[in-house]
Order: sequence, then structure tokens, then C-alpha cells
Amino acid sequence: MPEFADAFREHCVRLLDWEDAHVGFDKAVAGIPPDKRGVRAPGFEHSPWQLLDHMRIAQEDILDFCLNPHYEHTMKWPDDYWPSDPGPPSAQAWTDSVASFARSREALKQLARGVPNLTATVPTGTGNQTYLRAVLLAADHTAYHVGQLVAVRRALGAWTEVG
Repeated sequence: MPEFADAFREHCVRLLDWEDAHVGFDKAVAGIPPDKRGVRAPGFEHSPWQLLDHMRIAQEDILDFCLNPHYEHTMKWPDDYWPSDPGPPSAQAWTDSVASFARSREALKQLARGVPNLTATVPTGTGNQTYLRAVLLAADHTAYHVGQLVAVRRALGAWTEVG
């Protein structure tokens, strides 16, 4: 059974930057021209910047929930999870958000590999709020918004299929 557990953990790790069924986060954010990052395409509610930073904020909150023994859910939905301005405050803010997302994704991978029991309830959680649920939630949330980001990029004429 340890072989299954190890394989399952590695599958969860791969899921966090999955590209088997769709473009992954790294490709979705790569190469967006700076002049398109803060633009809301007609018919779309969010700009590429808002989608990127929302993914970062949500993923970091999920990670904090899992790792911080003193975690308290103080963020207000939706205000604290979405940047209000459509554009990044600077080119560096864009770069920092991408890098921060990548770091928290790596930390979630380490969590998936290292937590003794993926099905255990997170100490600050309740009910079904397990480590496994957190990893799956992060992957699912990212996949949903990556799809939105690709659609926005297409609408803005800023998408060239890669890979």
C-alpha cells in the first residue's frame, strides 16, 4: 500500500501544475504584453492582472490555512481576494505576483509530499477541510481561472498557442 500512497501524493503534486488537459499557469501568464495586463476585454469582468493576482491571493490563503497553526479566516469575500484596480501598480508588481504564485505552488507540492496524512483535517479547519481538499481546491481554482485568463488573452489578441 505504500507504493499507492506515494503514487497518489505524486499525482497530487503534478495536479498543481497540470497541463495534461489544458494550458497550465506558467504558459497562461507568459508573454502577456505589459500594455494588455490591465485591460478588461469586452464581455469579460476581469483583466489579466486581476486574474493573476486573484489566483495568487487565493492560493496563498489556502497555503496559510494549511501551514499556520494560528490561521484565522479574516479576509472578506470578494473584496480581499480580488485587486480592485484592473492594472498592476507596476511591472515589478506583475513579476512579483507571478513569482509569489510559483513559490506558494511549490510549498503546496511540499505539503502534498510531506504531510503525514493527506486525509487529516487541517488543525484550523472543520469538517471536510483536509489537507487533500486544500491541495485539490488550489488546483481546481487555478485551473478555472487559467481558463479565464486564456479566454481574456484571446479576446485581447494577446494569445498565441504555445507548447
